[in-house]
Amino acid sequence: MPAPVNKFRRGLAEGRVQIGLWLGLANPYSAELLAGTGFDWLVIDGEHAPNDLRSMLAQLQAVAIGNATPVIRLPADENWMIKQVLDIGCQTILVPMVETEEQAQRLARAMKYAPAGVRGVGAGLARASAFNAISDYLATADAETCLLVQVETQAGMAEIERIAAVDGVDGVFIGPADLAADMGHRGNPEHPDVQRAIEAGISRLLEAGKPAGILTSNRGLARRYIDLGATFVAVGSDVGLLRQSAVALRQAFDCPESEGLKRGIRI
Repeated sequence: MPAPVNKFRRGLAEGRVQIGLWLGLANPYSAELLAGTGFDWLVIDGEHAPNDLRSMLAQLQAVAIGNATPVIRLPADENWMIKQVLDIGCQTILVPMVETEEQAQRLARAMKYAPAGVRGVGAGLARASAFNAISDYLATADAETCLLVQVETQAGMAEIERIAAVDGVDGVFIGPADLAADMGHRGNPEHPDVQRAIEAGISRLLEAGKPAGILTSNRGLARRYIDLGATFVAVGSDVGLLRQSAVALRQAFDCPESEGLKRGIRI
């Protein structure tokens, strides 16, 4: 029996548009709920959300009931983190702050077993091999792992073709927030200069033959990026959805005709 098929990786190779959602609540219950809402991929964020290896594992188990492919974003580009996340059964990994071809090469090797890479052999103890129930796991795992590298600085954008050309990099994700900050527009990724850099980056990735990805909660921008050729696009987050819905619901009752609220009526 081979390693599970990575649908997200296949989608990248086929050029299919895949719509994603960011998970920042670090909670398996909400992750399970969102796994059944039709998104193609869900990012379990280890960089800016309060996740550790155990909470990531719990969310992987929770989203397994749905059809969305889980993606884990690591806190940093550490080989040992890649090894642990692969062993708990995540096949697709997003690594932040990638700026050089050499860095991307090291990450690509960390995703694969020897002789192609340096991933430690210990999956017989791990969820990745169904605790050694997948008899051909070691022979087939490399073909189903997927490395996404996040380019989010001016230095990284300058090297984006070289990064994209690395064998073993399956997709390049442009990070608008950090790129905007690095360009002097912190908190304003929609600044025209930042948008020009992003659009140029997507174009350069397409010319290099590598899938381009991005995150934005601006629906118009998301559609714009898709029109430009980005194929893995995250369009929001669980945190954003919860807050926006909660604020909108509360504000719906801030009106003069809400006499029940004025009288302190509760339900």
